[in-house]
Amino acid sequence: MPQAGAFFYGQDLMNTNVDLKTAEDSDSTRLAAIQDCLRGGDTAQAQRLVEQWLDAAPDHTEALYFKAVIARVNKDVNAALDTLKRLLGQTPSHSRALQEIAHCHRQRNDHRLAATYYQRATRANPSLAASWLGLSQAHMALGNQRAASLARAQYDFLKGLPSPLVIVMDLRARGRLLQAEELCKRFLQKNPSHVEGMRLLSDIAIELGALDEAKLLLDTAEQIAPGNERVKVEQINLARKKHNHAAALDRAEALVSLYPDNLQYRSLAAVAALQIGNFESALTGFDKVLDSLPNDPVTLTSRGHALKTIGRTNDAIADYRAAVTAQPEHGEAWYALSNLKTYTFSDSDIVDMEALCNVDSLDAKSQPFLHFALGKAYEDRGKFAESFTHYAKGNAAKRQQSIYSADDMQKEMATIAKVCQPALFDGFTGCGYPDPAPIFIVGLPRAGSTLIEQILSSHSQVDGTHELPNILSLAQQLRRRSDEAGYPEILFDLTPEELSDIGARYIEDTRIYRGGAPFFIDKMPNNFRHIGLIKLILPNAKIIDARRHPMACCFSGYKQLFAEGQEFSYDLTDIGRYYRDYVALMRHWQAVLPGKILQVNNEDVIADLEGQVLRLLEFCGLPFEAQCLRYWETDRAVKTPSSEQVRRPVSSTGQHQWQHYRRWLQPLETTLGPELAALSNSVPNPNNLSGRVD
Repeated sequence: MPQAGAFFYGQDLMNTNVDLKTAEDSDSTRLAAIQDCLRGGDTAQAQRLVEQWLDAAPDHTEALYFKAVIARVNKDVNAALDTLKRLLGQTPSHSRALQEIAHCHRQRNDHRLAATYYQRATRANPSLAASWLGLSQAHMALGNQRAASLARAQYDFLKGLPSPLVIVMDLRARGRLLQAEELCKRFLQKNPSHVEGMRLLSDIAIELGALDEAKLLLDTAEQIAPGNERVKVEQINLARKKHNHAAALDRAEALVSLYPDNLQYRSLAAVAALQIGNFESALTGFDKVLDSLPNDPVTLTSRGHALKTIGRTNDAIADYRAAVTAQPEHGEAWYALSNLKTYTFSDSDIVDMEALCNVDSLDAKSQPFLHFALGKAYEDRGKFAESFTHYAKGNAAKRQQSIYSADDMQKEMATIAKVCQPALFDGFTGCGYPDPAPIFIVGLPRAGSTLIEQILSSHSQVDGTHELPNILSLAQQLRRRSDEAGYPEILFDLTPEELSDIGARYIEDTRIYRGGAPFFIDKMPNNFRHIGLIKLILPNAKIIDARRHPMACCFSGYKQLFAEGQEFSYDLTDIGRYYRDYVALMRHWQAVLPGKILQVNNEDVIADLEGQVLRLLEFCGLPFEAQCLRYWETDRAVKTPSSEQVRRPVSSTGQHQWQHYRRWLQPLETTLGPELAALSNSVPNPNNLSGRVD
C-alpha cells in the first residue's frame, strides 16, 4: 500500500486547498472522510468513497480530482490524466488539477511537461507550495538554474507564512474575495504589525476597488518595513491601478537603482514608462531586459505593444513574430498580430494555431487569445463558419472565467435612471468644478469612439489621451463610502464643496495624460453609466455619445478580446441586453439633460465626414481646422484596437461585416428586438426609435 508521503510532493496533506466550510454538508462529509483515508495511507477505502460519490454525482469536480489523485498514487498515471482532462474540460482554471497533472508528468520523469503544468498551477493559484517546489525541481532537472532559484524562493516564502495567510492567498486565487478579506482582517486584528498580512489585504482591497484603503495599508506596511521589496512592488501596482503612472515610474526606477540586475523591476519600470507615454524610455527598458533574456516572449510582446502604439507597425509585427517563434504557446502574441486589424496570417500560421488549440498543456489564458486570432484569420479568408466557431470558443472560454450578471447590470442602470432625475440636477445648479476642459466620448466599445477622438485630437486645442478610468474609480469610491445610501443615491448627500473638490481632483489626476492644449478627451466608453456624476462635478464638460448600428456594434464587440472591463461582450445575449440597456439609459440622459449630449452616428461620419466634423467642432465650441478632416495624418499614440484603422482615411469596409455572420447571430437579434435589430443604415435618435437620424 502506498504511504501517505507519496501523496503530495513536499506538500502537507492537510493543505489540499479544499474549502470544507463552503461545500455542501454532504460534500463536506465525503471530503473529510476521503482526506482521512489518504492521510492514513488507505487508498483503497478512499477510492471506494470516491466511486460512491461519483455514482451520485458523476461530474463533481472534487470527486474527479480525488479520483485522479488516487490513480496517480496507485501508479496508474494514464487513468489519472484521463480523469484530469475531463475535470479541466469542466473547470479549465482548477489549480489543483493542473498541479496534479504536473505531479503525473514528474512521476514519468517528463520534466518539461511537469514544469509547464506547475507553472500553470502557480499562475492560477500562487498559494500552492507543492507546485512551487515541483517547479523548482523540474527547472533544476532541465538545467534552468535561474528559474529554479526563483521558484524555490517563492516556495520558501510560502512555507514561512502563517497558515491563515496561505489560506487567504488560496481564497483570493479562487475568487472568494470577501472570505479572503474577512479572514485577513481577523488575522491582522491579532497581528496588527504583520507586513505580509497588510500587503495581502491591500491586494484584496485593490481587487474590490477600495484603492484608498489599499494605499493606507501599504503606506503603513512601508513605514514598518521600508526595505520590503514585495511592498514596494505592490505600491507600484497600486499607483498603476490608480493611473498615477508618474508615481509608478518613480518607484520602479528607484527599485531598479537598488537592484539593477532584477529584470522584473526593469520590466515594471518599462511598463510604467509606456503607460505615461514615455515611449523612448519604455523601449530602452524593454531592450535592457531583452539584453539578458533575448527571447523572452512576454517582453517581446510588451515591446511590440509599445511600437504599435506609436505607429511603428512593421517593428511591432517583427516583435510579435519573434515572440511566437520563441514560444509558440504564447497566445497573446498571436492575438496581438490579429489585433493590428491590418495583418494577414499565412496558411502555415493557421495550421500552427489550430494545432496549438489542441495541445493539452496549453495555458487556459492562452486559449482565448488563439481562438480570437483564428477567428480573425478565417474572417480575412471569407471562411465565416470557421471564423465564428473560433470567436464563439474564445468568448465561451472568457465567459467561463467571468462572474458578469446581465440581470445585475440591468438593475444598476435602472437604478441610475430612477435616481438621476431633474430634481437632482436642479438641486445643484451652479455647483461643481467649472473647468470646461474635458470632452467625454461615451458609448459601447467598437462604436467609433476612437475615430471621433482622432478627429478632435487633430485640432490644435485638443489633447487626445485614451480610455481614462478616473470617473469609474470615483464612482467606485462613492459606492464604497456609502454605508446605507448606496450609489448613485449618495449623490443627493454630497455638498456643493464636495462636488467641486471631486471635479478638481479629476482634473488634477488626469493632467498627467495631457499636453498643453486647453481641452482634452476622455474616451472611456463605460462612462455613459456615470453621466449624472460627470455633470454634477464637471458641469461644463462636453459629452459625446458614439453610436453605431446595433448589430454591427455588438458583433464587433463580440469578436474583440478586450483587456478588461467589458465582460458583457462574451455572450451574444449578454451583449444584446447591454446594448438595449445602454440605449434606454442614454434616452434618459437626453431627457433629463437636454442639449448636453451630442449623439454621433458612425455611419453618418462615414457618409458625410465634413458635415459631422463641423457638427462636432460646433458642439465643443472649437473653431474649424482643416486638419480635422485629414485626421489620419495626425501623429499621436493610439492605444485602442482601432489604432491602425484611424491611421487611414475613413472607410465603410467594416460597416456591414456582421451580415456575413447573420445566420449565427440569432440570439443577438432576438435580444435586441425588432426596433434595434432591424435598423439598416442608421441608429436611433435617443428620443425616437423610428430610425430617423437627428
